[in-house]
Amino acid sequence: MGQSTSSPLATCLNAVCNGRNDCVAYPSDPLYQISWVNRYNLDIEVTPIAVTRPETAQDVSGFVKCAAANNVKVQPKSGGHSYANYGLGGDDGALVIDLMKLQDFSVDKQTWKATIGGGTKLADVTKKLHKNGKRAISHGTCPGVGIGGHATIGGLGPSSRMWGSCLDHVLEVEVVTADGTIKRASERENSDLFFALKGAGAGFGIITKFIVKTHPEPGNVVQYSFSLSFGKHADMVPVFKQWQDLISDPNLDRRFGTEFVAHELGAVITATFYGTEAEWNASGIPKRIPKGKVSVVIDDWLAVITQQAEDAALYLSEIRTAFTVRSLAFTAEEALSESTITKMMNYLDKTPHGTLLWFLIFDATGGAISDVPMNATAYSHRDKIMFCQGYGIGIPNLSQATKDFLNGLVNTIQSSTPQRLTTYPGYVDPSLVNPQQSYWGPNLGTLESIKTKYDPKDLFHNPQSVRTKK
Repeated sequence: MGQSTSSPLATCLNAVCNGRNDCVAYPSDPLYQISWVNRYNLDIEVTPIAVTRPETAQDVSGFVKCAAANNVKVQPKSGGHSYANYGLGGDDGALVIDLMKLQDFSVDKQTWKATIGGGTKLADVTKKLHKNGKRAISHGTCPGVGIGGHATIGGLGPSSRMWGSCLDHVLEVEVVTADGTIKRASERENSDLFFALKGAGAGFGIITKFIVKTHPEPGNVVQYSFSLSFGKHADMVPVFKQWQDLISDPNLDRRFGTEFVAHELGAVITATFYGTEAEWNASGIPKRIPKGKVSVVIDDWLAVITQQAEDAALYLSEIRTAFTVRSLAFTAEEALSESTITKMMNYLDKTPHGTLLWFLIFDATGGAISDVPMNATAYSHRDKIMFCQGYGIGIPNLSQATKDFLNGLVNTIQSSTPQRLTTYPGYVDPSLVNPQQSYWGPNLGTLESIKTKYDPKDLFHNPQSVRTKK
């Protein structure tokens, strides 16, 4: 494997591995970048000092102690879908602890609580819950996303308005902290750490196991899709406004999740309604959403998840490529005015994109997510009704024109809003000037205090993670 023993860090990591193959790799090893690092965003180069693959919480503890003893920063990697490669440290020289082998899974048939290993990908979470009692939790649609990052930052998906975010399902965790201690954290035990892990986890520890509450799988599900093709983007101003008016309704049926996606050739509105076709019609939504064809009712949860994964793959799911991304979040008061929508669409028409592969995705949020108090977890976007993600993909290379296009798009929206918009850390935006304030807002001060208590030397670190209290 070509393991190096030339440094104290390597000696320590090798000792934890104790001769096991596929346990640690270094930059000098063949295929290091391809097989071990495997960057998600090829536009952002990063070389970790080493990548480890623990098999147990004890391995994680050992690797963390090695990093601490050698003054090396640490980041866990679960699925590896960080837009800025933060699961690889974001900057050169971090120790990556890849959780891919932590695949524990069980369901307590009395309480219907599930125990899920920190390296489990969302596709496997869905399948394993289905096989163990036809249970489900709320999560996003990209199958390759890992629960380790997803459930510690928010975890939003089509069922979130009905059930809450993925992190709202987390009841207890097994976590390795900066001193290498393996702890349990919940609302009863290490509750301050638990608060931080539910929304800002990458800066506070490495979760090796989650205990989550589950729901019975939904029965009938209505899938909705409406495609628009037009001469120019300005033609869809009234369509977007109609969609935004719908998702801004505080009484909108929580069984409804939807997104609006603008792209080079037009737009797509997709929606999922967790109920029967009769309930869908009774909700009043069909009369209020831009008109399109409603698909047949699907009563197979796995079929719905598969379709959503296919939809996500059209944008940015399992692709390893060079791309740029910007994101924004909106409260009801910050919803786009018709004037701002017009400016946005005119900008899309008149500005060089630098690529044909770009997407502007607006996701509806709120509902059950907003029921949880803002200070109950680190997640600070309980008051939002909508998120926006702009992607520009380079084939094969990303141009400056594409970066300028997205930056200008965000500036066009920001300049037309009364206050500075924030965003969600799950939709990482490396361009933010004050990312911590944007991501964690009113909870930032509390998080800084907890960080100072559990990780005073900022061992768990990426370019935008929570810092210690000044």
